Amino acid sequence: MTVNFMTFNIQHGRDYIKRCIDLNLMAQTISKCQPDIIGLNEVFGADRENPNQAEEIAKIIGYYYYFGQAIIFKGRPYGNAILSKYPFKSVEAIMIEDPIPETDEYYESRCIIKAEIAHPNLTVLVSHFGLAKSEQINAVNTVQTLINAIKTPIVLMGDFNLEPNDEKLKPLYQLLQDTNNDGAPTFPSINPLKKIDYIFCSKEIKIKDATIPNLVASDHLPHTALLEINE
Repeated sequence: MTVNFMTFNIQHGRDYIKRCIDLNLMAQTISKCQPDIIGLNEVFGADRENPNQAEEIAKIIGYYYYFGQAIIFKGRPYGNAILSKYPFKSVEAIMIEDPIPETDEYYESRCIIKAEIAHPNLTVLVSHFGLAKSEQINAVNTVQTLINAIKTPIVLMGDFNLEPNDEKLKPLYQLLQDTNNDGAPTFPSINPLKKIDYIFCSKEIKIKDATIPNLVASDHLPHTALLEINE
C-alpha cells in the first residue's frame, strides 16, 4: 500500500510573508501536496477565545486529527498534531523527560505523538525536538525506546532542530532510514539553508519518492515522502 506522508512545522499558522495567522493557507499548502498522514509542529490548542488549530485545519481538509500538548505557551496549549486520512486505532502523547538544568540553555518540555493505524498496519511518531543539547539527547533516547518496543512498521517525522551530520542523530540513522537522504534543506522557507525536518521510516518500508515542495507558508518548507508499506 502506497501512503503519502508529510511533516510540516506551521509556526502556529503564521504566514511567513504576511506575518499574520492564516490557517487556511496552512490547509491549502497541505492539500497541494495530497498527503495521507501529516505531522504538524508548533500547533496551538484551544482556549476560551481561540480554536484548536489542528482541528480547524483537519475540518478544512476533511481528515481525522489529534493534538498532543507539550506545554502551555502564552496561556494556550501548545505542541504537535497528527492529521490522517485513516482512522486511528490508538493515539497518545508521550512526554519527553526534561533535561537536568546543568547549563543556562533555554528549553521547553517536549512530547512525542504515537499513533497506531489499523489499515495500513503502521505506527506513526511525530515530535519536535528542542534546541538545548541535553533536551535533544533525551528526545532521541525516548524515540529509541519507543522504536524498540513497536512491532509494526514505523514512520517518524518532525522538526528535530538537528542537521543530518549531528552525532545526536546517529541512533536514529542506525534504526531507521532517512527518506530525504540527499540533504535538501527545509529551513528557512525562503532561501533554505539547512535540513532540520525529517521523515524517517523502518528499513522494511520502500521509499518511492521524497520531496521538499517549494511552498512558502510558514517559516519551514513542508517535506513529503511517498512510502510503500506492506499490508
